[in-house]
Amino acid sequence: MNKFLLIAALAVAAYFSFVPAPGTSDSAGVASQPGVASLVRDNSHAAIDSAYANRLSNQQVEGQGTVVRMLADDNNGSRHQRFIVRLDSGLTLLVSHNIDLAPRVDTLRAGDAIAFYGEYEWSSKGGVIHWTHHDPQGRHPGGWLKHSGRTYQ
Repeated sequence: MNKFLLIAALAVAAYFSFVPAPGTSDSAGVASQPGVASLVRDNSHAAIDSAYANRLSNQQVEGQGTVVRMLADDNNGSRHQRFIVRLDSGLTLLVSHNIDLAPRVDTLRAGDAIAFYGEYEWSSKGGVIHWTHHDPQGRHPGGWLKHSGRTYQ
């Protein structure tokens, strides 16, 4: 119980520390996706921190972070490019980007900034971001990755 309270307090502190003043834009210049409800549209990551603290999954989120580690592709079933991103809050996320449905981010390296929009799934290590691509059947909100001025979807 004490651990939960600590995580919740950290999430609230992170939210109030990073919420931009009204009228300011997101520092990554990430445009909102019309018609797609997101938990938050700024760089505070409050939605992701809250989802982690409350063990929530299936949450559409937008954010940005720094790539801290490139991982080998997952080639079982649909192929996925995988890498670890650290948010400003310190939380790390596994990004699993379907490269059968969207282009690979070939130029991505550890230390690079990347913006993302996709579905958050809770894990004890921070969480996973997936659905960072379009849905060919149109049943799921389309996601994306943005790196070096290019959008991958």
